[in-house]
Amino acid sequence: MLVHFWGTRGSLPASLNAEKVRQKIINALKVAQGKIFANDSALERFLDRELPFAVRGTYGGNSSCVEIRGGDEYILCDAGTGLRDFGQSAAGTRGVYNIFLSHLHWDHIQGFPFFTPAYTPGNRINIYSYDPGMEQALVAQQGPPFFPVPFHAMGAEIAFHPLEQDTVYQIAGCKVRGMRQQHPGGSYGYRFEKDGRSVIYSTDSEHKRDAENPVDAYLDFIRETDLLIFDAQYTLFDAIGDKENWGHSNNILAVELAVEGMVKHLCLFHHEHTYDDDIFDELLEDTRTYLKILSEESTLEITMAYDGLEIKI
Repeated sequence: MLVHFWGTRGSLPASLNAEKVRQKIINALKVAQGKIFANDSALERFLDRELPFAVRGTYGGNSSCVEIRGGDEYILCDAGTGLRDFGQSAAGTRGVYNIFLSHLHWDHIQGFPFFTPAYTPGNRINIYSYDPGMEQALVAQQGPPFFPVPFHAMGAEIAFHPLEQDTVYQIAGCKVRGMRQQHPGGSYGYRFEKDGRSVIYSTDSEHKRDAENPVDAYLDFIRETDLLIFDAQYTLFDAIGDKENWGHSNNILAVELAVEGMVKHLCLFHHEHTYDDDIFDELLEDTRTYLKILSEESTLEITMAYDGLEIKI
């Protein structure tokens, strides 16, 4: 299985502006001052080995969309603006596209009107959700006055599949089950299993450790998974402060749950749209440091998601 991240931001897309790009160039030139690069390969090695990711790249601008590869049919988690980029990469090919929606907040469906395969006759698009209002929501966002092309003008065959709790499904060669999460209006995480490997897509969920919010069921859901994609939108300070009960979690609790659940790889996801790349670099370093404090023996791998990241399982 291969997981490709097409959109990693939370709440709304957040692109780089000209000033931020300019500052990245300045920071890169400072590090490169006095260096001579014999060829392009030497320059690329310098970029990869000597520049921090916050300087040479970006943690992304698109809202949530993650692809899971490993079979003949496409599997996509959420339809944020990252779905547009995925659609551009798949343009011109015929296929079956299976889209699993965590919930219907706009940042998780706003890419669908720009999804090129949905306009191509011969394609089949299956949309899965635990929310029975999924068709109504997708049709409404393409209705007047919001969008010029109505949903039913799309050329592909589009089918909606309501999911039920406590049911295990076989979809696109994967065993799929979901879990309800704490989020305003509700949200669901998904567990995908294939050939002894597992991926969990768990975004837009707030976790608390108290008598009213036990985490036992969640630990069972994530137990021994190969990859946990986890909503860590806030810092711990924000999560227990002004943004408590906003429906998102934090990097510190992500580590604790991943260690207790014996997860192999933790990927922090659904990034706060007001944070810049320097903050994400610091958050990743702080998260890895906390893991060492929590458990010196842990082999947990921790990654910060970004648009274009690929993780092999």
